[in-house]
Amino acid sequence: MKNYWIFLLLGIFVSTTQAQQEMQKQNTPSMNHGQMDHAAHMAEMAKAQRQEQVAERGKDVMPFDLSATVHIFTKTNTGGIQRVVARKASDSKQAQLTRDHLKDIQSQFLKGDFSGPSHIHGAQMPGLSELQASKLGQIAIEYKDVKGGAELSYRTSDPKLVVALHKWFDAQVSDHGKDAMEGHHHSH
Repeated sequence: MKNYWIFLLLGIFVSTTQAQQEMQKQNTPSMNHGQMDHAAHMAEMAKAQRQEQVAERGKDVMPFDLSATVHIFTKTNTGGIQRVVARKASDSKQAQLTRDHLKDIQSQFLKGDFSGPSHIHGAQMPGLSELQASKLGQIAIEYKDVKGGAELSYRTSDPKLVVALHKWFDAQVSDHGKDAMEGHHHSH
């Protein structure tokens, strides 16, 4: 009779241990989910840190105040439109600085000089190597004054360069954070 109780207790103990193991197995996905949240959090922190570095390096290249202006990147079927405008329409100083800067980068880019974005965003910036490798004249870049700032229109007939411009736009939107946004897609 004594042995029976020992076996019974042993049986209960073993089945309890198995049940705990099963529960742990079932809980494992939620532990992974927690780790995923941590990874996502770390990625967000890294992105914020990168945006900070980009803003710092941007001061070397861009004469205007990033926080007082907004970059709008609109993809088109033939390239895209990069617009920089003062957040306040009355801020004529920032508007003029954006115009001066976009005229400067237009002349640099038309010469194949992409050192500005390379300095700000790094040489590994998506789309940048393809743009640097393009032949002069493959990308048409037009400057235009707009209310509160200016814009550059990039046009090419090379589908690979269109993709490169789109990647390059995406990288800028990501890197500039709250100081940049995507515009609505245009078909021209």
